[in-house]
Amino acid sequence: MTSNLRGSLCGALLTLLAFSATAADDAEIETVGKSESQLAKATQNPIADLISVPFQNNTSYNFGARDRTQNVLNIQPLIPINLTENWNLITRTILPIVSTPSGRNGQNRQNGIGDTSFTAFLSPNEPLGNWLIWGAGPVFNIPTASDDRLGDDLWGAGLSFVGLTMQGPVVAGAIISNVWNLDGDDYSRFLLQYFVNYNFAGGWYLSSSPIMTANWEADNNDWLIPIGGGFGKVHRFGKQPVNLSFQAFYNVEQNQAGADWSTRFQIQLLFPK
Repeated sequence: MTSNLRGSLCGALLTLLAFSATAADDAEIETVGKSESQLAKATQNPIADLISVPFQNNTSYNFGARDRTQNVLNIQPLIPINLTENWNLITRTILPIVSTPSGRNGQNRQNGIGDTSFTAFLSPNEPLGNWLIWGAGPVFNIPTASDDRLGDDLWGAGLSFVGLTMQGPVVAGAIISNVWNLDGDDYSRFLLQYFVNYNFAGGWYLSSSPIMTANWEADNNDWLIPIGGGFGKVHRFGKQPVNLSFQAFYNVEQNQAGADWSTRFQIQLLFPK
């Protein structure tokens, strides 16, 4: 990755952090009457009209050929844009900071930035049939990895769809996407993340949101299928609402470098309108 691109990424990250601080100061984190429980349900909607900045840390255990530990911190701001009275555009950027172990003797652990993913969901303001909330749009893979071991080193594009429903305390749905290589080489990556949440009073909730992946061009499609779940809570630190969550997963199907199991801890800053 060129020094100019690294500088641009650092600048973008600093701008994001400055934006977060400014949003907090300008809005004084007034939640417009929203309770912790209401905010918890909003955070479980990937296309909610809610600005948020999740810091999602994923740790994989017994990873790779030498059964070491891999860590990926995803910085993934979600920013909704009101296009018209009837339509929103929700942008979702994922910038991973990766620490991956050595794969053989004499090789050092590699730390750096992975490939960036950017998705833009076009979503109507009103649910379909008064129960289905949905969004669809393009997804891009941007080759920002600082080392070949940390990314795929290619430009990719594809389509992504999200659908969910909110019925009482339950929020359930799924995100589906597929990315193809724009350079024409054989590359087709599939992602499915279903999510089921059950909400309690006071902002507490139970959650299961494993991420399943496949590489259609690999032998046996190179599936990674985790199962598991955890819990979370929306809490206010002063006037700042923050969503805290923890989940653990066991991989019933592993890809070539898959881990036996993993944990996910997330701190999500919320900026209600």
